[in-house]
Amino acid sequence: MVSLKTAVRTRRAKSVALRAAALCAAALFLGFAGFVWLLPNKQVPLDRDADGIVVLTGGTSRVTDGLELLAAHRGRRLLISGVNPGTTTADIAHQAPGYGRLFACCVDLDYSAVNTLGNAVQTRLWASNHGFHSLIVVTSTYHMPRALAELGHQLPDIELVPYPVVSDRLRSEPWWSNGDTTKLLVSEYLKFLFAELRMRFEPAPAKSGERVSDARQM
Repeated sequence: MVSLKTAVRTRRAKSVALRAAALCAAALFLGFAGFVWLLPNKQVPLDRDADGIVVLTGGTSRVTDGLELLAAHRGRRLLISGVNPGTTTADIAHQAPGYGRLFACCVDLDYSAVNTLGNAVQTRLWASNHGFHSLIVVTSTYHMPRALAELGHQLPDIELVPYPVVSDRLRSEPWWSNGDTTKLLVSEYLKFLFAELRMRFEPAPAKSGERVSDARQM
């Protein structure tokens, strides 16, 4: 038979566990609310130029926006990171007509990155290769916090200028009104938390003069 003292201890332990779980759930909820609240729902004007521009692929209009910035001389070169191995320069140029001259001189493609960490690593190599000290970062608005975190960890000595791309879905309707959008934002928030946790135990890379081997210069 369980003693009264043991039963009290068990009840107290369960109570503490429930309170801890409730606090964690509340913290996650409040963190997610803050994460979503800070996401812009309209295009944010770019307030300065930079040495280079990097586009992290994965969403509509990111590449076009990056090319527009390059054409406006907001940066000297453009890296498109995470390009599908089956995609050629001609394929991208076909989707963004009018920018052919830029592909001939000032655009680099990275075929190696398969995730945001890979984007950051390849961007570090590319920036080091060209001696850049500032970068305009082009990616979707919901992806920007994690992208800046990963890039900032890999490039602690480089100034990052965010240029978030607002998707048509987020622009036209509240995120909570669409189940797919809600799942996307929750997933991105959890990935952001995981990345922040991982980087706390992962030392920042040393400065390197290593040249980019996976970003193909054209």
